[in-house]
Amino acid sequence: MDAQGRGQAGDDNVDPADQWVFDPNTGNYELRLDPTGQGPARPADRKAPGRRSARNPGAGGGDTDTRPLPVQRGRRKDDADEPAAGGRAARRAAERAGSAASGGAAAAGGVAAGRRRPKPKKSGKRKFVYWTAGVVGFVLVAGCGTAFVIYQQLDGNIKKVDVGEENSAVTDGPVNLLVIGTDARTGKGDAGYGDSGSVGHADTTILMHVSKDRTNATALSIPRDLITDIPDCPTKQPDGSTKVIPGQQHVRFNTSLGQEGRDPGCTWRTVEKLTGVKVNHFMMADFNAVKDLSNAVDGVEVCAGKDIDDPKSHLKLTAGRHVVKGEQALAFVRTRHAVGTGSDLSRIQLQQQFVGSLIRKLKSSAFSSPSKLLDVAQAATKALTVDTGIGSASKLMDFGNDLKKVDLNKITFATVPVLDNPQDKATVILDEAKADPLFKMVQQDHTLSKDAGKDKGGKKSAPVKKAPPELVRVDVTNGGGPFGAAQETVDWLQNNKGARLSTNAGNAPEKLSATRLEYAPNQADQAATLAEWMGLPKSALKQTTADAGARVPMKLVLGKDFTAPGSPIEAPTETPEGVQHVNADDKNICAK
Repeated sequence: MDAQGRGQAGDDNVDPADQWVFDPNTGNYELRLDPTGQGPARPADRKAPGRRSARNPGAGGGDTDTRPLPVQRGRRKDDADEPAAGGRAARRAAERAGSAASGGAAAAGGVAAGRRRPKPKKSGKRKFVYWTAGVVGFVLVAGCGTAFVIYQQLDGNIKKVDVGEENSAVTDGPVNLLVIGTDARTGKGDAGYGDSGSVGHADTTILMHVSKDRTNATALSIPRDLITDIPDCPTKQPDGSTKVIPGQQHVRFNTSLGQEGRDPGCTWRTVEKLTGVKVNHFMMADFNAVKDLSNAVDGVEVCAGKDIDDPKSHLKLTAGRHVVKGEQALAFVRTRHAVGTGSDLSRIQLQQQFVGSLIRKLKSSAFSSPSKLLDVAQAATKALTVDTGIGSASKLMDFGNDLKKVDLNKITFATVPVLDNPQDKATVILDEAKADPLFKMVQQDHTLSKDAGKDKGGKKSAPVKKAPPELVRVDVTNGGGPFGAAQETVDWLQNNKGARLSTNAGNAPEKLSATRLEYAPNQADQAATLAEWMGLPKSALKQTTADAGARVPMKLVLGKDFTAPGSPIEAPTETPEGVQHVNADDKNICAK
């Protein structure tokens, strides 16, 4: 199948389902993509299992084998009058001939035909389920708030953009998918939404990280009004040339797309610069996707914690649970004035609720209708723009099949932590104290799942008691960090954390590759506090055997892995305190 169309010329009348042909030798259906929809010719020297030669005296009959050929599915109606090709007419004629034949020849013909003819139950809905069972996967389209399944037959629906990256659809390592929802208005009925006349900005963006072992996923929502830097961006032009669009500093994140002719590759580079996470692929969709996809699944259940009446989005909901679709679904993921603080951050939480609910519906056993799955596939692929690395249905199938391994309860939505911008209340700035460890968790493939803090028995580990800042006593030495790191760290501890009993002890007698904190058993609470501040891994903590005296300090040696105070040495194993995050399987989230 050609990447730019649904099939070869002249095949518009071929039913896609009929291209899946029953193979009697394996007992399974196989995809046959040649122009006529036929399977390959049967080798002349290969006999069907259990078929006896017509020349065998024990088989009965004469020298000529008149039994029907195996049925070939996928032929067009106008081919049904060609018995020699194995069409329906041939099958019916052969069955009539078989019923009139005598003795062992009739019996042998019945066996051969029975073993080649698929059961009626598998020719319709059952066949479609076979088709979808191996390829159903989900991909978040956060800007439109949805998820979808992908099928081989929908290649021609997919649009793609060359962003200068050609990453493989499937990798052995972690996967970072950038999902972009634009505010473009491309269809009818969108007069109340989007930026008229614009190609669309990065209205809502999610960086979806799937772990290397495919046991968990983290979906980071990036606020559109975040002030950040946009790097220089090479973009492909219609004539095939490349134009470098100059970067900008201290501008809104959403201008990384559309503004100055920037393509999704610019948003891709902006996210990499912001988070330090290497992006593998992107998917982009506009407002129409949420309407079409919510209709395709017969609506998505959402919850309002209070009555909602937003004249801006035209959303009216009473408190409680509702099933929304079409324009109402779009209004739900777009509303913000009547919920929370009325900001884009409140809207992000609505979108996360919508996405989680839709994923639950797609993964539920109740949603298994072949026609519904096809509706979702059609709506999803028509809404998609992707990078060339996953720019075909077959690549998308491989990609989705890889990602579907993640369990629903191990998908965590989080929002990049931000602060109000003191220079402009309409925008926000990065809360670096919370964002840096969060980004490091994604960089180092650590899960944000709520179950991460549980041991193998399923019980949550007991929290370690922490000492107050004024009781943390520590000597800091530089054993491999940047020049002046010890004094910089002491200043940070005293001024930012209130640890007045911290002291610069100069250079360490030896160089260390990794930072180390030595403490006595009776200093465990102090060590827990300092380790949390510094982002120290458990491997950095070295407890002595004997208790320390009342005024004896702990010893912190900064190793070569130390970069700066406040920048964690290693990613935390639990979500940083104060970072908004929810699991995709949480059914009790309501908009307030």
